[in-house]
Amino acid sequence: MLEVKNISLTKDQHQILKNLSLSINPVEIHSILGMNGTGKSTLAYTIMGLPGYVVDEGEILWREQNITGLSIAERAKSGITLAWQEPARFEGLTIREYLKLSQKHTNSTLSIEQCLEKVGLEPQKYLERGLDNTLSGGERKRIELASVLAMQPRLAILDEPDSGIDALSIDYIKNVIRELVRAGAAVLLITHHEEVAAMADHTSALCAGRILKTGTPEEVTRFFRNHCRPCLHINKPLDEVLNNG
Repeated sequence: MLEVKNISLTKDQHQILKNLSLSINPVEIHSILGMNGTGKSTLAYTIMGLPGYVVDEGEILWREQNITGLSIAERAKSGITLAWQEPARFEGLTIREYLKLSQKHTNSTLSIEQCLEKVGLEPQKYLERGLDNTLSGGERKRIELASVLAMQPRLAILDEPDSGIDALSIDYIKNVIRELVRAGAAVLLITHHEEVAAMADHTSALCAGRILKTGTPEEVTRFFRNHCRPCLHINKPLDEVLNNG
């Protein structure tokens, strides 16, 4: 469904992604484990096609179409969406309006009320609230995921949806991910929490801009524990990274 083939990306004169390859099958959860600074968010932004994240080499195939040169809008129209690590705030926009915008160009089978309920938020308490800094970090994360549900994408890229939130919110996030798969989506789940990565069908370990290992969550989690440390070796050779952890 998604094929990332040998991509490299340089930003601000630093090579962040290095000959990286990744495959995601239809209707599966593929988690990416990695420490801070390893290139996880850069990978998400590159697949989504954000401005400034243009590959130096390699290609990205989506449903057998080369989308390497497509804009973010064109990729979104093809069914790809991104949930940000830090959800946006929109002064003057209500949560109702935000979710309706998310649902505007879809044939969603879920109402905006159902989308909120599935992330554990009561519609009557939230729909008329502003999408602003009166919301907690966990609330904004859940509302962002409700918007992804409303879109009903073919590929949902979730950039650390579990960061900076409470245990209760993590349970709802897991439920939303399962709901996306039940609706026919593939999910790229970016995290540094082993227990969240464990819900995936396949897991990859990312270090210094490269995929070091792909396999079952159990296999890759063991590898991650044994080899991965805070990423201070972004420009070191791969064998040196593996030998020194």
